Formats: sequence, C-alpha cells, structure tokens
Amino acid sequence: MLAYAYPSRQEKLISGAFAFGMHLVFLALLVFGVTWQKRFEPQANVVDLWASLPSPAPPKIEPPRPRPELKPEVKPPEPPPVKPVARPELPKPDIAMKEKAMKEKAEKEKAEKEKAEKDRLLREKQLAARKLEEEKKAAQREKEKLAEAQREQEDAQRRIAEQQASARARLRNEYIERIRARIRSKVLRLPNIQGNPEAEFDVVLLPGGEVLSAKLRRASGNAAYDRAVETAIFSAQPLPLPPDPAMFRDFRELNLKFRYQE
Repeated sequence: MLAYAYPSRQEKLISGAFAFGMHLVFLALLVFGVTWQKRFEPQANVVDLWASLPSPAPPKIEPPRPRPELKPEVKPPEPPPVKPVARPELPKPDIAMKEKAMKEKAEKEKAEKEKAEKDRLLREKQLAARKLEEEKKAAQREKEKLAEAQREQEDAQRRIAEQQASARARLRNEYIERIRARIRSKVLRLPNIQGNPEAEFDVVLLPGGEVLSAKLRRASGNAAYDRAVETAIFSAQPLPLPPDPAMFRDFRELNLKFRYQE
C-alpha cells in the first residue's frame, strides 16, 4: 500500500506563486474584456501616476487540503471458471399421469355405466320374457280351463242328450208297445192255424195317429193271418202317440211285427 506524502515548503511556495499568477491572468483577461467592449465610446483617459508601485500583498496561501488516501485499485480476484453443473432434473408435474388416470377413470366410469345399462336392459328383457312366459302360461291355463269347461259342458250335454235319447227311446218303445197291443187286440182269432206265424208290416201314420198306409213287408206264410193283421191295423186307428209333437218323427214310419201266439 502507498503511504501519503505531505508537500514540502518549496512545493508550497511554487503552488502559491502559480496560483497568484493565475489570478493576475484572470484579472487581465477581465479588464481586457471590459475595455474591448467599450473601445468605441469616447472617454477621457485618466492616468494615475504612482510614485512607487505598491508592494503586492503576499498571496494567501491556503493550507493544503489533505489528499484523499489513494488506495491501489485492488481488482477482485477473478473467480475460477464455473463448470456447468448438470442441474438435477426437477420432477415435472405428472400431468400426463393425471390425465391418464382421469382418462382411465372416465373410461372405467363409462364402462361401468355401459355395464349397468346393459344389466338393466338384460333385466328388463328377462322380466319381459318372464312376464310373457307367465302370460302365455296364464293364457294356456285359461285355455285349458275353457277347454275343460267346454268338455264338461259337452259331457253334460252328451249325458243330457243320452238321457234324453234314452228317455225318448224308452218312451218310443213304450208307445210302440201300446200301438202293437192296440192292433193285437183287434186281430181276429182264426181257427186251424198251426204254429206261431209272424207277419211284419211297414205302417205310415199321420200326426193324429191315423194310419196312412200299411204294407206287408214279410208274410207269415198264412194269408188269412196276414189279412187279419192288416185289417186290425186300420181298425185300431187312431193309434196312441206321445203327447210331445216333436216325437212324431219317431212314429211316422213304423216297422211292426205280430206273432199269432203272443
């Protein structure tokens, strides 16, 4: 480090003389400048005569100001070259993973919704199929019930018809016997008839029991007996008939057989 050196006396005198000379030059320049500006104005020249020149006042010497301590410029030591250090790669925000997770979540929710919708549609389809099957079974049961009822009705009607037919047959047989008995009561008893001859006649009746016709269908072998039976058929009219007119069709055409020994 450099030490500060104070000026010597000689240096102080030189500095004061130099400062005084500089003041004189400055004063001369000032006077010359003023005179130059007024050179065209007439003025009286005044000359001061001096017996002797005044001694110049000693220059005021100002004490030297302390110079600032000059410090040598110290350059900071150059830092050693910094080698680029690979910065550790900071973990980036895992946006892609989040997006992937969100996408997977959305796809999962979508798949779950689709599955739930498929399950719902399947359940509805199964319910509809079950309902349709139950309706078919109910319709089948109803059909079977109707068929059973119809069969029962038919059976009842058949039984009624059979009963009616049986009753009608009994009534027909009863009235045919009445007709035969009435006709037999009118047959004359002929002598010298041997055996038990049988005469068969087809008789056509009218609604009132009158005989429309009597035709011998099979002769007995005894003409006298055959004629006696034919005469008795017409003599016995009107023949007895059932009170129900609807049964007359069962008596319109009769096949009657008569034996002699009955």
